[in-house]
Amino acid sequence: MTFETIIGLEVHAQLLTKSKMYCGCSADYAAAPPNTHVCPVCLGMPGVLPVINRQAVEYTIMTALALNCTISEYTKFDRKNYPYPDLMKGYQISQYDAPIGKGGWLGIEVDGQKKKIGITRVHLEEDVAKLQHRTAPDGEVYSLVDVNRSGVPLMEIVGEPDLRSPEEARQYLIKLRSILQYLGVSTGNMEEGSFRCDANISIRPEGSSNSGPKVEVKNMNSFRAVYQAMDYEAKRQRKAFREGKKLTQETRGWAEEKGKTVAQRSKEYAHDYRYFPEPDLPPLMLSREWVEEIKTRLPELPEDRRERFMKEYGLPLYDASLLTSSKLTAEYFEACMQRPPQSLEPEKHAKQVANWIIGEFSHWLAVTNAKIETIEDLERKIKPVALFDLVQLTSQGVITGVSAKAVFEEMFRTGKNATDIIQERGLSQISDAGELEAATTKVINSNTQAVSDYRAGKEAALKFLVGQVMRATKGRANPALAGKLLQKKLKES
Repeated sequence: MTFETIIGLEVHAQLLTKSKMYCGCSADYAAAPPNTHVCPVCLGMPGVLPVINRQAVEYTIMTALALNCTISEYTKFDRKNYPYPDLMKGYQISQYDAPIGKGGWLGIEVDGQKKKIGITRVHLEEDVAKLQHRTAPDGEVYSLVDVNRSGVPLMEIVGEPDLRSPEEARQYLIKLRSILQYLGVSTGNMEEGSFRCDANISIRPEGSSNSGPKVEVKNMNSFRAVYQAMDYEAKRQRKAFREGKKLTQETRGWAEEKGKTVAQRSKEYAHDYRYFPEPDLPPLMLSREWVEEIKTRLPELPEDRRERFMKEYGLPLYDASLLTSSKLTAEYFEACMQRPPQSLEPEKHAKQVANWIIGEFSHWLAVTNAKIETIEDLERKIKPVALFDLVQLTSQGVITGVSAKAVFEEMFRTGKNATDIIQERGLSQISDAGELEAATTKVINSNTQAVSDYRAGKEAALKFLVGQVMRATKGRANPALAGKLLQKKLKES
């Protein structure tokens, strides 16, 4: 019997507001000492009254619009009751049956196949405190509570169970995070916890509409972890079914060090939370005028920018998709493509600029583990005009491709411009036949086997000899000229 995997994702994104969801405490808590961004409201003290953060509501409307949702004219907040130690009030102020946005969709593409994934709802709630588990010298285990995170605006995006593979789940999350970053409503940083994902996964016989028990998987802090957890859980459920073991609705955690999911607790149902309308907050009436005004302020989103890059700069789909998957990368590319006064028709170099950003720039950012959070962080590594100049110098034959990589590395590490580095290190391309004469003669004399192979009709031998000339000149030789000189000498001798 073959099975189909059914996956639905619930994504929580912390919103980039200055203050918390229901009080005036600063939401910028990440680097703050424990329990310093707190007040009676987010501490859950008796008798306090919450006040709705307008900016958080606006950010949620923006997201819902970008996800093709219908915006509710009437929405309200509800109390969601559960007894966890990180929940200061003993309940969370969330939304249940009247969310801000509902009935939307998000388009993904996997293996060349486009697919729409339904969005059930986009609603607003508050984050919880953070538990820090410790072990005392005597071995006793205890927990500390940091309330700084409690009350930070948290937007939840609940997807329909339309995903059918771990790869679809990963692409959905990548696309969703990109949209949130383009909107400027969240950092989307999974490692820091500002973008978190819970996955509901089950299996069913191929062609059947009856799914098995739904398992919720938590503790996934990267796209890779989501993929691996979904892959493991789908296989675990199939194996259990074939062995006749009973599957139960439960919550499991992803144990990355073990490479498997582990049972945590039985899965709650909606009635377990005892939802009821939040008595301290009035319902919200979202006027059509306000929603339309917000809609006019939506920025260019990833798919729109991708299409524009292909049309405006002539980039292939692959390059345009990679560049626009990150808002910062897309902005940096456009900054490079601004017309510097000394350049003509910079669009002719768009493909080369894209190659450098996708290739060498991304490589060195990863190698140096650079922390990039703003466009200014990228520009401090290499100014956009400096990268464009390097592309021009390479295309004009001032330096070879090999030398250009060395120049780029020094630009990245020092911030110097390409022209200065080329002059300091003497990296200008050798395009004079006289200068290459000695190098080509030496290479022919030192590689008798390759010379014999070439004369025997093996064209690959010429590429090898050209490579030896490049090596002898430390990458400065004009490869086309070197090839012609080698051919000429091999015919004469």
